[in-house]
Amino acid sequence: MTDFRDRIAVIDYGMGNLHSAAKALEHVAPDARVIITDDPKELERADRVVFPGVGAIRDCMAEIRRAGFDVAVAKAIKEKPVLAICVGMQALMASSDENDGVDCLDILPGQVEYFGDDLVERDGTRLKVPHMGWNKVHQTVDHPMWQDIPQDTRFYFVHSYCVSAADDIVVGTCEYGRTFAAALHRDNLFAVQFHPEKSHTAGLQLLKNFVNWKGGN
Repeated sequence: MTDFRDRIAVIDYGMGNLHSAAKALEHVAPDARVIITDDPKELERADRVVFPGVGAIRDCMAEIRRAGFDVAVAKAIKEKPVLAICVGMQALMASSDENDGVDCLDILPGQVEYFGDDLVERDGTRLKVPHMGWNKVHQTVDHPMWQDIPQDTRFYFVHSYCVSAADDIVVGTCEYGRTFAAALHRDNLFAVQFHPEKSHTAGLQLLKNFVNWKGGN
């Protein structure tokens, strides 16, 4: 029997806990078929793609390229809505300073930079790296992915490196000793540094918005 349900592919290239993201997607889209896949060809059959990631960028990029997801992700972005999460977002940039410098996918203009060893709040309080825990995300652009998410809502972050990107693709920022890109958008791609699957109500709303988003602006 033909399965007419919306297919959401969660990319598995061996880096990260994918099941929590898949479970969250199943929760907000019970009528969809959520699949975790290590096969780039599955992205062609999917209606939507989630590109997650945790860990060191060098290892992530090696596995992405080994599995052929570098080509598959670039192709998917041209054709359907794609949501990148955490290191998935960083992998889209031109390069990363992590691991003494790593070339990334160069799909989005920008750089991944280390927070720094002497990070301080405006009042002089020292900040720990990695940036771990809840922090406010300031929406800089009115976008369908922000629907029903109040301005300056807190999301859950875990990262030591952050994205500095061209202003025209930044749709959300966060403050942690510096201002960094918390969310990016271009065409069919929406990328977030935080973990929506760990961000309770707001994170589930963002995933629900992704399920309903048709891509584009």
